[in-house]
Amino acid sequence: MSVTYIDAIRQGMEDLLRDDPRVFLYGQDISTFGGAFKATKGLSEMFPGRVLDAPISEDAMAGMAVGAALEGMRPIVEMQFADFSSIAFNQIVNHAASHYFRTGVPVPLTMRLPSGGTAGSGPFHSQSMETIYAHYPGVVVVTPATVADAYSMLVESVHLDDPVVYCEHKFLYRWLKAKDFHGDGLPIGRARITRMGCHATVVAYSAMVHEAVRAAEQLQKESGWEIEVVDLRSVKPLDIDTVLASVARTGRLLAVGEAFPWGGVTAEVVSRVAADGFHLLDAPPMRLNARDTPVPYHPRLWAAHRPTSESICDSLKKLLAY
Repeated sequence: MSVTYIDAIRQGMEDLLRDDPRVFLYGQDISTFGGAFKATKGLSEMFPGRVLDAPISEDAMAGMAVGAALEGMRPIVEMQFADFSSIAFNQIVNHAASHYFRTGVPVPLTMRLPSGGTAGSGPFHSQSMETIYAHYPGVVVVTPATVADAYSMLVESVHLDDPVVYCEHKFLYRWLKAKDFHGDGLPIGRARITRMGCHATVVAYSAMVHEAVRAAEQLQKESGWEIEVVDLRSVKPLDIDTVLASVARTGRLLAVGEAFPWGGVTAEVVSRVAADGFHLLDAPPMRLNARDTPVPYHPRLWAAHRPTSESICDSLKKLLAY
């Protein structure tokens, strides 16, 4: 029997609730209803009084979680969609992120953000918010791309004393499957070489890792090019050492992300490689992001808006032809 990405998230929360009495879940419709995506289905019956419905106020949800964390609890907050977390922005970046630096008291809370686009979801339910939160010191931002990481990175996030923004991709929820959720034990802050190669490096994270692997496999079939794919796993902290080591092997870099291009993770990766690994490059580094427009509703427009294996192939061909 296979395990889906969302199964792993649910199992992580169940294990955390069972193992640590300080853990509780808080979010809109997550108790009896089981959440917008059913990630908490059945947990309120298993753990009475610890899976709590929240008002429709993301600001209040985050503020309550900050207070609970300061009092020694380990809250896991579910935002229905990552887009809605902007309403809680002040609580996350001005209170949770900076509190330890101001007082020496940690704020161990985890914000689950259902992130990224799906066909027909439109501009208010499809955004990728990871770069916005990664901009602020004091916040850990994780972007699991595998079933095993969905489980292990959630468990590790709740064990950290820092506030964590846990970006789980909605497209992966039931599409991505594995035999189990046991991984290789890599900690937050370490990237993974998902596919070895020697001609170019693609750095990606979250759902884009799978698009990058498909593109690499297609180019290998078409032309014999061997593309290395690096899964960042977390974007804050960013494992630039693994990226540089990969570029040292391949001499070429393409950074891919689903978020908007301005000031994104891909921009940070390219700038860091240009600054610290310019001597390793045989071609100018490239990046590929969603288009700089609101996310469209229509499935065909959405498919043209975000990076896909086809557009990654096209970018890699340009990079390899340089």
